[in-house]
Amino acid sequence: MKHTITCKNLYTGTQKAENQSITISNGRIESIGVIENTTAFDFENLAPALIDLHINGGEEYHFTHLPNAETLKDIEFSAKKNGVGYVLPTLITSSIENIFEGLSAIKNYCLTNTDSGILGMHLEGPFISVKKRGAHLEKYIKIPDEQTLREILDFGGKHLRMITVAPENFTNNQLHMLLESGVKVSLGHSDASFERSQEAFGLGINLVTHLFNAMSPFNHREPGLAGAALANENVFTPIILDNVHVALEASKLAFKLKKDKLFLISDALFQNHKKQNFNWDEFDAFLQNGNYMNSDGNLAGATISIADAVKNAKEWLKIDTKDAIRMATSTPAKVINETIGNIEIGNRAKFCSFSSNLDNFTYIEY
Repeated sequence: MKHTITCKNLYTGTQKAENQSITISNGRIESIGVIENTTAFDFENLAPALIDLHINGGEEYHFTHLPNAETLKDIEFSAKKNGVGYVLPTLITSSIENIFEGLSAIKNYCLTNTDSGILGMHLEGPFISVKKRGAHLEKYIKIPDEQTLREILDFGGKHLRMITVAPENFTNNQLHMLLESGVKVSLGHSDASFERSQEAFGLGINLVTHLFNAMSPFNHREPGLAGAALANENVFTPIILDNVHVALEASKLAFKLKKDKLFLISDALFQNHKKQNFNWDEFDAFLQNGNYMNSDGNLAGATISIADAVKNAKEWLKIDTKDAIRMATSTPAKVINETIGNIEIGNRAKFCSFSSNLDNFTYIEY
């Protein structure tokens, strides 16, 4: 089936164009061209479907707690309400059995739902720092061994897209094993020194999990993982842009230093502020003043959506809409070597529309 849609402002993922027509055939973009002498458009603003590479739950279910198809459906459905068409569900530090259950769920879901926006799984742990574990449960944290790493890599295959690790607990050979498997390796929940962080980046790792959060901080005598990530021009740095996980001034500094390597994630515990309380094992969280807190009084997860983050990026960082959209489309797509974050011929016809003030993000698929 063929469709033609028009838009006044087209944000391709990297550029902005005006008065555009897009022809779609069998769910893919067939052509893009300029329309002349018209003031009536199907969409005021159109962009690629947004991407969230770090998301923990939907409106009702949490993936680590219930790693099954129902949770994945909830995550995908809830994300679309915010214009998000592609997600990387995250399974946090838990038992090895739970990790395999999560990988099985991802595999089966992707095979059954071939047009799904589920991109695979992000495994955040269990090979992380006890000191920088954040809300992760200490009892499940493991020191990596090659046999366990190989079992996870072999079982996950192409469906294990990303893994967060603390490099100070790994040998270089173990990090090479991860890199050679094709999984995207990210440094996070780590107390690594500046020197160890730079050494890990030198092996070919070019990503951290959430800039400033759960990592050795920048200090004038010990710049830590945060300093290494900011100093290394090749490293991509996702950020939770809610002025809670990261202060506004730190976000501004990160944008000045990282430029097109800074991108947006939600790290949402649950989406759309529907879930008031959550308990899993010894992990607990409750919604308080718009934030998820635990019984120790610490942050237990984010509540921001990627759509919220895009609006915040434009308003707080004082950047163009084009650049704010890029931070949630083409840049995260580049991180995982996908073309999904761009509107170009041959790509899938998955878009989002939004108002001029960056409200009312709506997911659109043909």
